[in-house]
Amino acid sequence: MIAVGIDVAKDKHDCTVVGGDGVILADSFVVPNSQEGFSRLLGQIGACSGDREEVRVGLEATGHYGTNLLRFLVDAGLAVYVLNPLSTNLYRKSLSLRKTKTDRVDARTIAAMLLSGSGLVPYRAEARRTEDLKSLTRYRFDKVRERAKLKQSISRLVCILFPELEKLVPTLHMRSVYELLGAFPGAAKVAEAGLEELSELLERSSKGHYKRSAAEEIYEAARSSIGARAPAKSLELQHTIRLARELGSEVDDVERFIKAILVEIASPITTIPGIGFRMAAMIIAEAGDFSRFESADKLLAYAGMSPSTYQSGQLRNCYPHMEKRGSRYLRYALYNATKHVCRYDPTFAAYLGKKCAEGKHYNVAISHACKKLVRVILALERSGEPYRPAA
Repeated sequence: MIAVGIDVAKDKHDCTVVGGDGVILADSFVVPNSQEGFSRLLGQIGACSGDREEVRVGLEATGHYGTNLLRFLVDAGLAVYVLNPLSTNLYRKSLSLRKTKTDRVDARTIAAMLLSGSGLVPYRAEARRTEDLKSLTRYRFDKVRERAKLKQSISRLVCILFPELEKLVPTLHMRSVYELLGAFPGAAKVAEAGLEELSELLERSSKGHYKRSAAEEIYEAARSSIGARAPAKSLELQHTIRLARELGSEVDDVERFIKAILVEIASPITTIPGIGFRMAAMIIAEAGDFSRFESADKLLAYAGMSPSTYQSGQLRNCYPHMEKRGSRYLRYALYNATKHVCRYDPTFAAYLGKKCAEGKHYNVAISHACKKLVRVILALERSGEPYRPAA
């Protein structure tokens, strides 16, 4: 067996090939991040070993820089291992007390980790679907946060231009209200528009929900409003509403793609009460291959939700905090999914109530319920069976 360690970068990749006996077969050669470079790497691997089944290739999970190389190597029929950069960093430090970190050293470290073979799971071609799901869920997460900031700006501007409106509608962030403010951004504009035009716009945009009486109420509030006449703020409000609606349309498109991928994956965790397709998709995307995790503790550690530990002599950490390392997206999804499951599933609701009755803070109780949920998720993924509530 030979091990190929690759230190991934944007424009080039440093590579080292090591034999099973630890002898370096090809020391620190550099290939460009191009088709020519990929072919040169494959040729160098073939020169060191004619049997591709005896080859292990490793690279770090360094974002998007290694995506194309990873797919090329998998398509070439090689066993590829994607390593956690934190693990390789700790492994490199364990090999020497010297503070040395170069691309060449990193490539050698990755090759050495492959030879050790401890707890390594090869990357599978099926994981590409999960990678696509991860890309979409993260994109949606960021867009939803952007939209939330825009909604805050809309609320702020309405408070200046037409503060009475918020008490006359269920929420400012609905289609009919956006249509109203987009056409008449401010109390002064609404009052100038006239009752007939206002009534027609509201009835059309709300699909008949808002009748003339509602338009009259908004019109009278606008005539006596304390809202400022601020053309600059009105323009800002119109632009902000347009951006928020465009983002909402983008989020809807992304969610349709996410649903389609989830249908293909057919994961049983979507049958757990309280876990919607959004949280399920994020959990599946961020966790990846569930077979990598031998226990719920390891999945929690991967999400950075396991308690930190520090003990030296008689000194012990009496109040261990969550590590918060690893995927923040997975941590967010598990935490929020747990809150919803505890709301909709009687078994989890009783478990959460028990932990709260023991005097634990709500967030601490949720973390206990989260560990229980992770155990259920792993059991469902291994069995492939849908969730069955406890009798």
